[in-house]
Amino acid sequence: MNDRPLRIVSLNAFLPGYRLVADWAARHGHEIVLVVTLPPSAAHRYDGSANPLVVQLPETQNVLVTGKLRAIAAPVIDSLHPDLVISAAFPRLIPPEILDVPKFGAINCHPSPLPAGRGPNPARLIYEGDDRVAASVHRTAAGFDTGNILAQCSRPLPEDLNGPALLNAWRELLSECLDAAVPRAVAGEPGAWQNPAEATEAPFFTPEEHLLDLTEPADVIRRKTAALNITSPQALARIPGIGQRTVIATYAVPSRRVDPRPDPQSAEQSPVDADPGSILETHADGWTVQTADRPLRLHCGSA
Repeated sequence: MNDRPLRIVSLNAFLPGYRLVADWAARHGHEIVLVVTLPPSAAHRYDGSANPLVVQLPETQNVLVTGKLRAIAAPVIDSLHPDLVISAAFPRLIPPEILDVPKFGAINCHPSPLPAGRGPNPARLIYEGDDRVAASVHRTAAGFDTGNILAQCSRPLPEDLNGPALLNAWRELLSECLDAAVPRAVAGEPGAWQNPAEATEAPFFTPEEHLLDLTEPADVIRRKTAALNITSPQALARIPGIGQRTVIATYAVPSRRVDPRPDPQSAEQSPVDADPGSILETHADGWTVQTADRPLRLHCGSA
């Protein structure tokens, strides 16, 4: 890598994206000379309850709030002579007037194994059955998430499968990717081409997809709940006799199926023969329900 510290412009609309870049830069001695962010409504794409990014940044951080990337952001960025532009959680296409400015180009952090999972909702891959958490850092191109890949890494889904654990795994993987990608960008490496034939899109979840089906297998329900709850609890379930509730987290519990030849001397047997979707136990913070294959504990909030 370049021996001197890099001058970084970071484009973010959500605090975890800024923290990813800021922590990485601090660890390597680089300077974020400017954060470009969008007007407050942009954060709602990631978390409807999030405060505007500008009020969450350190007081010492230079920040530009604008939706006019060509007319306003580009000349300001040009005046700062940055070495690199890094975007993370930034929901707008970055125009060539910005991409052409930095000495070593522009790169984007995306939490999916590109070219799979392009678009605004990479958690969809996990929702639909991927058994890994993955991340990519790629050169920024004209289309969303289409540039050459400079680094990519993945790991199995966390054992404690919930939304915050997935978000933390993404943060760690993207930080590892930045460690590998930035030296390659500085060295002028083009990166690996993304094959469009292997690309998949990851659109936002529909309202119907937010509603869990408690008759599905427990692992499917756990995976979907975690994917829906990356930034805040969005998973919903209809609890029999109770109504619709927000599912904050799920926890595996031991199976208690009926033994066809029960031992009357065993004090440990507590057989359950319940229909999928039915309540097995009520708790102060939720319910244990029978899924298609075993019981599952639901930690629930209000509807």
